Order: sequence, then C-alpha cells, then structure tokens
Amino acid sequence: MKITAVRATPVNIPLEAPYLWSYGSLAGFSKAIVEVETDEGFTGIGEAPSYAHAAIINLSLGPRLVGRDPLDIAGAELISLPSWQGVSNNIDYNLIRAFGGIEMALWDLRGKLWNLPLYALLGGAVRKAIPVTDYFSFREKAGPDGGETTPEAVVDYCLGLREAHGTTFFEGKFYTADIGPSVRMMELLREALGPGAMLRIDGNMAHSLTSARQIARELEPLNIRNWEDPCGSLYDLKALRQHTSIPFSVHSLDLRQAAHLGVPDAVVTDIATHGGIARTMRFVGACEQLGLDFWCYSGDSGVASAAYLHLCAAMPHIREPNQSLFRMQPLDVIEEGPFRPKNNVVPVPEGPGLGVTLSQDKLRHLHQLFLHDGPYNKYHDPDRPGVFRRLPLS
Repeated sequence: MKITAVRATPVNIPLEAPYLWSYGSLAGFSKAIVEVETDEGFTGIGEAPSYAHAAIINLSLGPRLVGRDPLDIAGAELISLPSWQGVSNNIDYNLIRAFGGIEMALWDLRGKLWNLPLYALLGGAVRKAIPVTDYFSFREKAGPDGGETTPEAVVDYCLGLREAHGTTFFEGKFYTADIGPSVRMMELLREALGPGAMLRIDGNMAHSLTSARQIARELEPLNIRNWEDPCGSLYDLKALRQHTSIPFSVHSLDLRQAAHLGVPDAVVTDIATHGGIARTMRFVGACEQLGLDFWCYSGDSGVASAAYLHLCAAMPHIREPNQSLFRMQPLDVIEEGPFRPKNNVVPVPEGPGLGVTLSQDKLRHLHQLFLHDGPYNKYHDPDRPGVFRRLPLS
C-alpha cells in the first residue's frame, strides 16, 4: 500500500457567539483538515491547529510522503522534520504542528486498515467515558446566543447547562483588567452551583504578578480547582505559589524548567503541538514521572477532538477533565459532530481509527466560510478595533 495524496483544507469553525478573553474577542477557530489517501481506497483524516499549516502540508510535507508506506509513521517523521533540536532552535513550530496533523491522519489510517479503534492501537481503554468541562465567559450577543455581559448572566448560563445537561464541571475565562467583575462572577458561581461543582479558570496570562497576588486572595476561599496561566512566566508562577494553594496549569512544554521551579501543577496542550500522537504520549509519560497532571485543551473540530478522546481513553494518567468548547460550537466537519457532553462526559468514538467520519459537504461549507470571511482574528479587540491589546492587563 502506498500514499497517493496528502491534502489539507483550511476551514473556519465558528462559535455560536464570540467570547471575550485576555486578548479581545474570539468568534471561532481557523484550522486545517488533513486527508491522507492511499492506492487501496483507504483515507486517514487528521487536523492541524492553524489554517497556516495547510500551505505547509500541501506544498512541502505532503509531496514528500506520496509513494511511501502509510504504516511507516516513524519514517514519515524522519523525512518530514529535521532534527528536533534543529527545529526548536529555529523556532519553526509551525512545521512541527503541520506534521502533527499528518501524523494524526496516519494513525487514523492504521486503525482503519486494521479495523481497530485508535485507543486499541495505543494499548486499550482504561476508560470510555471521557470527562470534560463546559466553558463559560462573558460573551458578545450573536442572534439568539451569547450576550452574557454581567456576572449574573454568566451564572444563569451555567445553571442552564446544569439543568439541561447535568454539567457540574465548569471552566471559564478570568481576564478583566478591572478584576471586580471576574471575581464577582466566580463568587456568584460558587454560591449558585454549590461546593460540589468543579470550577476552573483561565487567565491567558492577563495579569501581572502583583495583580495575581491580589486576585489569589479573593479566589482562595472559592475552592478553585485550577488556575490556568495567571501570569506570563513560570518564574512568576513560582513567586505566586507562595501566596495561594490554587493549582496552576500552563501551555508551556518546558518540563525541565517546570521540574526546576516546582510549577506548574498541570500542562494543557493539543496533540499537534507535540508533533503528533506518539510524541504526545511520550510527553504525558514524562508529566506522570514529574507528578504533573495533563489534559487536552479546546477549540478543535471533531477530528482532533476525537483523537484526544482516544488518547484520554488509553492513558491512565489523564485523569482530570479536558477542556471543551463543544457546547459553543454549532458546526463541525464530522458526520457525528459536534460532540455534546452529558453529565460531564463524552463517550470515546468506537469505530476504526478515530471513529469519526469526515463529511465532504460540511468540509466544503466550512472551507467556504474560510474563503469568504478569512481566518478568524482571535486577537480582535472589540473596544479598540485595529489596536492589539498588550498584556498584562493589570
């Protein structure tokens, strides 16, 4: 069997309403959907985390792989990526992430060839109901959706999720320059949801160390499960650790620095950031040895989301709930999507490979959204159009 084509299609995955975060307003995500075709009629699907990766795949990496054995994933990496140290030294992370989308498709292809779900290829499932959080934030209004512009409105939104879907795991953006509204939101959420609800917050590096110390005093009584990226560096987190017992998580991949400084408590990434599924598994194993939790972050289509559901099914160390924007995503590229959590979990897909089916009609539609609207600008500031925000906000 030989690879006959590798194709990446840029798509826009919209949110039902733009949410507000440290850098401004985010209306959706622009991704690249990968297809790897073979001469025996099998096609594997993957996802790269940026639309910009489509050009790298179509013009550079894809042509290198045509004619090769699709089961030779290690060989595909050898001819696609230079020395890992060389790539990191030149800060060419887009190359790594583009290959990560291809590598995902090769694993999907292997599962389809062997008629096994991805989790079986990774060693078997230790769990099949994958815990996830539902997201909240202050949001702009978009038709009938969004419009949560006050702490009280966010609380009503979360209570609605609990009533309709059994949600008790929540994660939300904590980002305002005036910390009052964000603190008040968390106080009201704890009061309304009770002590049994999980509350995690994501600061997206919004605050200086000085502000984070003040915020920590306000949040300490609220039993916050995790605070993601409250500051801009691990050195700041080390200093902040002296002032709060709230666990920290980050997106940083520097485990050496984490071990040296004693922070964070958890690392949150996507699969393509590591260059694919195999390298992500090794990274999670390293986190386990260091006593760091790991979970996957959100904003993907159903393709990459399916991959992380399988990863979580197969790896005992991924114990904490994963981030999920599933509830806020009205559209997807897969026939089975968007995924919808119920009682805090999403079942791992049971079909061969990723267990999901790429819809060519949906792919064309979301590609047309990309062509018509251009890539989403997740750094758009609705208060100051044309000017980017600078962190820290406070």
